[in-house]
Amino acid sequence: MHVLIIIIHLFVCFSLIGIVLLQTGKGASMGAMFGGAGNQTLFGNTGASTFLGKITTVAAVVFMVTSLSLAYISKSGDKSVVEEFQPPAAEQSLPADQVPAAPGGGEQAGPNEQAPAAPSTDDNPQ
Repeated sequence: MHVLIIIIHLFVCFSLIGIVLLQTGKGASMGAMFGGAGNQTLFGNTGASTFLGKITTVAAVVFMVTSLSLAYISKSGDKSVVEEFQPPAAEQSLPADQVPAAPGGGEQAGPNEQAPAAPSTDDNPQ
């Protein structure tokens, strides 16, 4: 059922895009610019609802219905995404005697000690 609604939804979506692009603008004719577009017509200046206008309305309604039904189907019961979120545990500092060794097997310098100096790699002797 879910896949069928998605297929209908995609078909209506692309159809709606095509139908809207096929329609002409409101002021498409030069005479309509100054209000001379048939003031003696039965339906006024806008004219009767065109076939593409009616199809647009139907496609928009179907698009909204499929959107709402997909949202309702995808709802996962009473679970909330926020309920599944657990905040990270607070970091606790370790006592000085339980600090893990530094990578590479060397010892870490204490607060009052200096780390051993690295050997000089001077390529430019003077």
